Amino acid sequence: MGHLNLPASKRIPRHWRLLDIVSAAFFGLVFLFFLLVFSPLGDSLAASGRQALLVSTADPRQRHRLVALVELGTQSAAIEACPAESVDHMPCEDPRRNSQLSREMNFYRERHCPLPDETPLCLIPPPDGYKISVQWPDSLHKIWHSNMPHNKIADRKGHQGWMKREGPYFIFPGGGTMFPDGAIQYIEKLGQYIPISGSTLRTALDMGCGVASFGGYMLGEDILTMSFAPRDSHKSQIQFALERGIPAFVAMLGTRRLPFPAFSFDLVHCSRCLIPFTAYNATYFMEVDRLLRPGGYLVISGPPVQWPNQDKEWADLQAVARALCYELLAVDGNTVIWKKPVVDSCLSNQNEFGLELCDESEDPDNAWYFKLKKCVSRISSVKGDLAVGTIAQWPERLTKTPSRAAVMKNGIDVFEADTRRWVRRVAYYKNSLSLKLGTSAVRNIMDMNAFFGGFAAALKSDPVWVMNVVPARKPSTLAVIYDRGLIGVYHDWCEPFSTYPRTYDLIHVSGIESLIKYPGSGKNRCNLVDLMVEMDRILRPEGTVVIRDSPEVIDKVGRLARAVRWTASIHEKEPESHGREKILVATKNFWTLSSASN
Repeated sequence: MGHLNLPASKRIPRHWRLLDIVSAAFFGLVFLFFLLVFSPLGDSLAASGRQALLVSTADPRQRHRLVALVELGTQSAAIEACPAESVDHMPCEDPRRNSQLSREMNFYRERHCPLPDETPLCLIPPPDGYKISVQWPDSLHKIWHSNMPHNKIADRKGHQGWMKREGPYFIFPGGGTMFPDGAIQYIEKLGQYIPISGSTLRTALDMGCGVASFGGYMLGEDILTMSFAPRDSHKSQIQFALERGIPAFVAMLGTRRLPFPAFSFDLVHCSRCLIPFTAYNATYFMEVDRLLRPGGYLVISGPPVQWPNQDKEWADLQAVARALCYELLAVDGNTVIWKKPVVDSCLSNQNEFGLELCDESEDPDNAWYFKLKKCVSRISSVKGDLAVGTIAQWPERLTKTPSRAAVMKNGIDVFEADTRRWVRRVAYYKNSLSLKLGTSAVRNIMDMNAFFGGFAAALKSDPVWVMNVVPARKPSTLAVIYDRGLIGVYHDWCEPFSTYPRTYDLIHVSGIESLIKYPGSGKNRCNLVDLMVEMDRILRPEGTVVIRDSPEVIDKVGRLARAVRWTASIHEKEPESHGREKILVATKNFWTLSSASN
């Protein structure tokens, strides 16, 4: 029932002939053509196809072909824009990937970079409504809301004076969780116990900094603070700090040493940073001790200092400080202040945390992807005048040759020559290349290959700060930079940098090709295309790039500049300089997703 059965002789067989198949395929293709060209679905599929080409890791060969075309300077091989949702993308701090990693010791919140073939080869766009950043010093107090329209901190922390929204701006009253009445009053309180004023202190580390108001107002005391915080539930603490023109860096104290040299900070500060200093046999306290200069000051405000229901944690914190021979200067409410000894710790053979000095062979400056050590770094492992009160005061220490310059052969002579060289070069930059150095248009500067920090030192009279980057595979000169009263980090430029997009006004690099090669070898570890895409990511729209290298390298960089939408010009080096160098000066064009698609 329900089926009609015809006699076999009445059934009409249907045989698909070749002509039928061709006709059906033709009409199917015509239908698909109209669907893709004249319907919104076509736009959607095209956009997703572009995104798949740029972001997908399924076919690294396609990525390699695009890199090769860009390196050849092929006119059609321009690098396209990333999708709109990538405006705040940080390749090595991607919550989607890192959330799958271990929670032990906050491992999942540390740097975890994708493989080169898995890194998107596209240009990060600005968010809708992006404006050229508010200039310093006004930016300390207000920034454009549209440049980072993230309201979570303002909603959650506004009552503590962190920040609030007013019209088109985010306003920063200067408060913090432990100083809701403002950083200025808080700093004045600390000044009762430690020499905030008077040029004794110069470099500071602010751990778990929030929006970095502490570091911002310490600048008024000529104290340069490196503020750091992880990418966390507040989403954009460091992005807000950098938009304000305050030195900052994305980092997490987890399983590895922080990327700074030993005995570099005159002051280490924690205001409700919630770092469990005594956990894991006081491993985190020992890392702080490694970073703190002999005779330096440690300030902890908030838990567990005289905090309700944290008596044991507070007792343990004091016990570790005593074991390390720290001098207790004050306990003022929920704030404790210690001073580190100027000689190796007087650790006893028996202490409740099992603390012991590191082996004499241990290099305390090793800090690039270096696991935390459960031992106390030896002050005696570094020769010279390092202690607060012994090292020259600011600004004399900027030009006085540090004893740690002797890390390399003839280091003292090299340091002095490097300092003179960069004074000449910066003068040439300003007078002959018309760079905006010294104007309010430039605040956040990065030197990608800083060596002894000579470029930054030559900018001492300008209203800028410089992130001095010492490549991890080059001589470890970062300690010298800190001894000069400057700041910086170790980094490997074959990986993305730990910062948000659009955070630097000017990027400077001398010897860009050396950043991608194996030391002492002509072989590349990575490629210039990826490096310049990363530079573009961290550069603000209308920001400036200055690159020095051989004429051949500069010509190549000039071709790549077109692919990343920079407007570049090539110049001769300053007359007093020796060697075969040219200088490329480029401006990052201010484009948007809508203009990029036209």
